[in-house]
Amino acid sequence: METRRTLLVDAFTDDPLTGNPAGLLPDAEGLDTDQMQAIARELNASETAFLTPGDEADRRIRYFTPETEVDLCGHATIASHAFLHAEGRIDAGTHTLATDAGVLDVDVGEDGTVWMTQAPPEVNEADVSREEAAAALGIDLDALEDVGGDLPIARATTGLPFLVVPVGFLEPLGEAAPDMAAVESLCEDAGTTGVYAFTFDAIDPEATLHGRMFAPGAGVPEDPVTGTASGAVGAYLRRFEAFDALPEEMLFEQGHFVDRPGRVRVRAREEIRVGGRAVVSMDGELSVPDPDDEDIIVA
Repeated sequence: METRRTLLVDAFTDDPLTGNPAGLLPDAEGLDTDQMQAIARELNASETAFLTPGDEADRRIRYFTPETEVDLCGHATIASHAFLHAEGRIDAGTHTLATDAGVLDVDVGEDGTVWMTQAPPEVNEADVSREEAAAALGIDLDALEDVGGDLPIARATTGLPFLVVPVGFLEPLGEAAPDMAAVESLCEDAGTTGVYAFTFDAIDPEATLHGRMFAPGAGVPEDPVTGTASGAVGAYLRRFEAFDALPEEMLFEQGHFVDRPGRVRVRAREEIRVGGRAVVSMDGELSVPDPDDEDIIVA
C-alpha cells in the first residue's frame, strides 16, 4: 500500500473553509480509474482533481465527484493551479491543461489569481416549463414568472451542461427546497449535469447575480461555488442579451445558503473565462490500496 499527498483547496475565496473545497492529488501518475473514484468518494468533496503529466498539454487533469467522473470542473481547475503556483511548481503566465472537454488555457497572475478559459459555448432554450422548474426547485411559480419572458430557461454549456433557471428575487431563491429526485429527473430530461438557478437580486452590491447549483445525479446535492456553471451562465447572459451592454467583467456570488460563500469573476464578451483565487485548507497524505486490494482507503 502506498501513500499520496492529498489536499483540500478552497476555491473562489481567500479564506479557508469558505468557497468551494476541491480535493487535489497533485501527483496522481499511476493511479487507475477505480482508485481515483475511491479517493474522490473518501474525500467527499464535490470534485477531486488528479494531475498527471500531459502529452498534448503542460499537464493532464481528471475530475471525479463522489459518484462519477466528469469532463470539466471550474473550481478544481482554479484550486489546482493556485496550489501549483503557491508551491512554486509553476510560474505566473499561461499554462495548457488537457481535460476530457478539450485542451484549455489557464492563466495564473502574479498575485495567484487563476483564470480558466472554457470551451466555446452552446446555449439553447430548453423544453422545460417554468412550472416544472419551480416544482423541482421548491420555489413558488410566481418567483420564476417575475423575470418575465426576456430570460428563458435554457441549456448552456462551456464544457459541462447546466439548466439555467432565472428567478426574480433573492428571498425565494434562498428559501428554495429542491426535490432532489425531481431535479435529477429534470436534468436527465434536459441532458444537463445540474440546475443553476440565479437572481440579479444579490447580497453584495458589487455582485452581478446570486446563484445556487444543484446536481444530485452527480452526487452533489448543492455545490457551494461552481466555476463551470458560472461560465455557462456568462454565455447565457450574452446569448439572451440580459444587459444593454455586457459588462467587461461580472461577479457571481454563490454558496451563502450552505455557509460556504465565494465569488467567481466571469468574462464573456469574447472567450468565456472564469477566475478566482484559492487557499489550501488541508494538506496531508492518504493511503491508497493496490488496484486489486479490497481494503478501505484511510485518510
